[in-house]
Amino acid sequence: MSRENYLFTSESVSEGHPDKVCDRISDAVVDLYLAADPYARVACETLVTTNRIVLAGEVRGPESITSKAIEDAARRAVREIGYEQEGFHWKNAEFQNYLHEQSADIAMGVDANVESEKDEGAGDQGIMFGYACRETEPLMPAPIYYSHRILHEMAKARHSGRTPELGPDSKSQVTLIYEGGKPVRADSIVVSTQHSADASMARIEEIVRGVVDEVLPKGWVNGHTKFFVNPTGRFVIGGPDGDAGLTGRKIIVDTYGGAAPHGGGAFSGKDPTKVDRSAAYAARYLAKNVVAAGLADKCTLQVAYAIGVSQPLALYADLHGTGTVDEADLENALRKVMDLSPRGIREHLGLSRPIYERTSSYGHFGRQPDNDGGFSWEDLDLVEPIRGELS
Repeated sequence: MSRENYLFTSESVSEGHPDKVCDRISDAVVDLYLAADPYARVACETLVTTNRIVLAGEVRGPESITSKAIEDAARRAVREIGYEQEGFHWKNAEFQNYLHEQSADIAMGVDANVESEKDEGAGDQGIMFGYACRETEPLMPAPIYYSHRILHEMAKARHSGRTPELGPDSKSQVTLIYEGGKPVRADSIVVSTQHSADASMARIEEIVRGVVDEVLPKGWVNGHTKFFVNPTGRFVIGGPDGDAGLTGRKIIVDTYGGAAPHGGGAFSGKDPTKVDRSAAYAARYLAKNVVAAGLADKCTLQVAYAIGVSQPLALYADLHGTGTVDEADLENALRKVMDLSPRGIREHLGLSRPIYERTSSYGHFGRQPDNDGGFSWEDLDLVEPIRGELS
């Protein structure tokens, strides 16, 4: 039996965190290639440290995507985050590009073959998870949802010029009190944010507390809530100058804040033939529609693939004792309403377009779908088809 009363904590990091700088650069490269060719292949890893940006990985795409175009995309991403600091500057950082052509052996297993009637295969083996629950309006766990929102609102204030004291690098952590299995108030909130050298801690705390009061539900923050703002007392040196960053190191931040399992792979820097990314999006899409359909209060889905094989090896559903339908029946229904092959996912969700740079910070899930197809996996257009299969 699951516990009813407990504390649960999730954290988030801002777009200026070194690892998130890398995620954004890697996804900027993905978007660059997909804008030129929707069938391009990209697996881009980024490293950043003091005034240095290094790219490595494999690509396959049009020759129009030059090393100069890739460098321009990387520098633009860093500029838009807001790094114009002595230790990390979008214009002055040394740039090295070690991207090379995709392995022919991988391409052979992944690409479709009309003559042999082979469908497009998964880009790798692996397991992916999707999750949804009723704790928030976007059907996300509350601790990660509010951790993201705190930093997102702080970033908006910084970009608008309302809080020039803040720097791009920041982290948040929200611990919520659960009673009867539901979040009811905040036990503690931790925010560390980079700031200008002349900013007072009183001013930084004023900014952070104002954002927290705006973001969390009324009454969730009270006199018993423990607040920690810049606990070390000073955070002037930050970003890649303070700590090196790598693509794909914030996978729990990217998903459900630890409230649900995570598969073996990260998302950023990968084109949608990589099931690490596309199948995780599909699993979230299906889980969210299951919960939105009223079939459960919580839903975890697992899907598994083998490299070069089109259809998933397995699909597993867990409704955590909250379901109104049999889980085996649900698994069968989900396979009917969506083709879970890499091609089927890509086409159903419209993933072969430049929509990924925006996913690189503040979570890949729980976001509002965009008119151009971004965050399409957050749509609720499968509610009725799923109900229909189970009626």
